[in-house]
Amino acid sequence: MDRSLAVERLLRDVPPHDLPAALRSVLAEHFGALSVELLMADYALTELCQVSTLPYTCDPIPVDGTVPGSAFVAQAATFEQDGAKVTGYLPVSVRGDRLGILAVTLPQEPEPPVWAELERFAEALAHELFVADRDTDLYIQARRSSRLTLAAEMQWQLLPGRACTRAEFALGGQLEPAYAIYGDCFDWSASAHKLAVTLINGMGEGSEAALLTNLAVNALRNARRAGVTLDAQAELADQAIYAHYRGSQHVAALLLEFHLATGSVEVVDAGSPRLWRLRDGKAERVEFEEQLPLGTFEDTAYASHRFQAADGDRFVFVSDGVYNAVGPHGERYGDQEFGDAVVATADLPAAHVPGSVLRELTTRRHGKQAEDDAMVVCLDWFGPTPRPDSAGPSMTVGLAGAPGQD
Repeated sequence: MDRSLAVERLLRDVPPHDLPAALRSVLAEHFGALSVELLMADYALTELCQVSTLPYTCDPIPVDGTVPGSAFVAQAATFEQDGAKVTGYLPVSVRGDRLGILAVTLPQEPEPPVWAELERFAEALAHELFVADRDTDLYIQARRSSRLTLAAEMQWQLLPGRACTRAEFALGGQLEPAYAIYGDCFDWSASAHKLAVTLINGMGEGSEAALLTNLAVNALRNARRAGVTLDAQAELADQAIYAHYRGSQHVAALLLEFHLATGSVEVVDAGSPRLWRLRDGKAERVEFEEQLPLGTFEDTAYASHRFQAADGDRFVFVSDGVYNAVGPHGERYGDQEFGDAVVATADLPAAHVPGSVLRELTTRRHGKQAEDDAMVVCLDWFGPTPRPDSAGPSMTVGLAGAPGQD
């Protein structure tokens, strides 16, 4: 049997919790690998944690200043020589979502096609890990360099991922404090024709805020999957939240639908997280008619508005935990500082921007405890992808691997 086929078949057939051990065995057999280790990125994206048997005893590897960290940040294979031995650090990513690094040590430097083959296995492993989380806690536990709060557990399980890339766009998002987030959240979903992006800022603290946000996100998903218009999605979610909380709790939200063939964007601003646009090197805030937060009153009517995305636009969404952050002398972060941060990160890929902005915010606070949780989401709009005319139907695979639906 071809060794590539043998490895890929093994990844599909072994129990989810056995993926690292099985890969270690098959790469030793077919490639002479001396060691094979899976390193998972932690929730804050600052450390790489080795997947091993419980209880974990290996110290996390910092992303900054290390060879595997460089491979993770650059999303490119990186190599380290030790005498005759060489270790390759191979990105483990699925559709732009960075999961970690596969470290493979070989007894000597192989021919370049071998590394290309191993990179393909790392990509196949990423897809298997994505599915494995449904059946085992092993990889979710391995990502933790400390314990998550209950609210943070709820919020991270609610997310669609932390990055996504397609021909028309690239997305990346991050929440902080990663191990104690509670009310902020984001959601997205893409079909053949539309990209839906939702930004949520639920009021309150702790698990109560997380429960409110969970209700809001699932109400919006339920409405979106029913195929109703964007304004009707807001209204149905508003009714669901009001029915439960009777106006005592509400959710600030920004709902957007990007039409992938044209770049036209429909938006509902429900008291929202802010949106900034970077175009031609200039950052500016994009403002809409602000409407009531979801759940404020019974049967609130919402109106949608439109704007046009230009090829090459970058959109950065931010919650009040960022722009209301207080510095060491009581000063607010503010629009000017955030605009500067958007410009300063212009050369970074979308998946890297949220973490960079949030780290800059942490530095600015000089270690002062944050008063609120914070969310940053970055969307790069590359432009519509021409679709060939066809007399027959076509099928496009959506984010979850199912046929795309409007």
